This record gives sequence, C-alpha cells and structure tokens, in this order.
Amino acid sequence: MTNTFPKKTTGGKKFFNRGRFDRGPRRNDRIRVPEVRVIGPDGEQMGLMTTKDALALAKSLRLDLIEVAATTVPPVCRILDYGKYKYDEDKKSKGQQKSNASKIKEVKFRPSVDVGDYGTKLRHAQEFLGQGFKLKLTLMFRGREMAHQELGFQVVQRAIGDLEGFGAVDSPPKLAGRTINAMLSPRAGKGKRRLQTGLPIADDGDEERPFLTVEEKTSVA
Repeated sequence: MTNTFPKKTTGGKKFFNRGRFDRGPRRNDRIRVPEVRVIGPDGEQMGLMTTKDALALAKSLRLDLIEVAATTVPPVCRILDYGKYKYDEDKKSKGQQKSNASKIKEVKFRPSVDVGDYGTKLRHAQEFLGQGFKLKLTLMFRGREMAHQELGFQVVQRAIGDLEGFGAVDSPPKLAGRTINAMLSPRAGKGKRRLQTGLPIADDGDEERPFLTVEEKTSVA
C-alpha cells in the first residue's frame, strides 16, 4: 500500500522571501511588539501607544507606521509616507558618499620601499578609493636620496598605474621641496575590479624589492 502525504503549501515561504529581501525598516504589520513610542507626521511626540492603536492611527491618516529605532525599549516608530521616507534616506546616503569624496586620505611611500610594504600600502590605497575618498600619494626623500629623484617618480608612477582601475589622476606627480605628491579621485563603480599588482605581502625578512635603493643606484651608475 502506497502512503500519500499532503503537499506542502508555499504561502509561508513566499512571505518569508518578501521579508528576507526587503532591507528597509520594519513597518505596518511587520512590527510585532505590543507597544511602541510614536512620533507623529509633523515630528510631534505622541507618547506610548499599543502597536495596534498606532497602526490604526497611521492607516486613518493614509500613512505608514515605520520603526525608526528598533533597539530602544519600546521601539520608536514614526507615522510617515514610506515612499517619501525611503527617498529621503537614499538622498542622505548619496550625500554621505559625496562628502567622503571631498575628504582626503593619504598613503606615504619611500624611494626604497620593499615588495611587502609596497603591496600593503597599495591595498590601503585601494580601500580608501573604494570607500569614496580622494587619495593623496606622498613620497618623501631623505638626505642624498634627493640626488636620484627618478626613483621616487618611478614608485609613484607605478602606484598610479596599479590603481588605475580604482582612481583617476586629478593631479600628476609633482616635486615640492623634498616631497613628490599626486592626487587621485575614486572612479565610478570603484572597488569592483580586483587589484592586480603581482606584489605579495612579504615577511619582514623578505629582501626582494621592486625598485633600486639610492645606494644601489649609485653603485650601478
């Protein structure tokens, strides 16, 4: 005798998926706590209310009950139009990204930078650009390193080339006193391209270097 079993319904699964991919705050029937602190449409404090009463009030105003502070006890909810609320939040987020673009992060190099240090600094530079910051590349000369400025320009130009997929050059490398400076701005779609430098982070004892030191340059000459 063949046993038969009732088919599983998918209604609950569909509801779960809707909630899973909705990244907005809890609102309306998704607010399950018994009591909330309510802020009205004009920002007025309406005090503690049962969630049922708060939801009924929001519906009577043709608005939504939106949870804006989930960690407080009880949670704080606002009565607002959810579409407008989402628009304002997205606008704030874009404004924050633009403010990051106006801030400058700096990565410093030396003419005799070794493989590991160069790779580490380059990854920091990638992270800064990926977060939307402007990036200043700085290389400082000490003592007789100034006699071989081409080594410093070589380091900075290589860094710019390795960061080409993440940043666009605003200001090319220029020498000011004992310092070479260059400025980069994050590219659109930043962070999606994998960094391809071929420079692993070396151990402290790794003697390999991508560039000649001043002493080596002198001996070669």
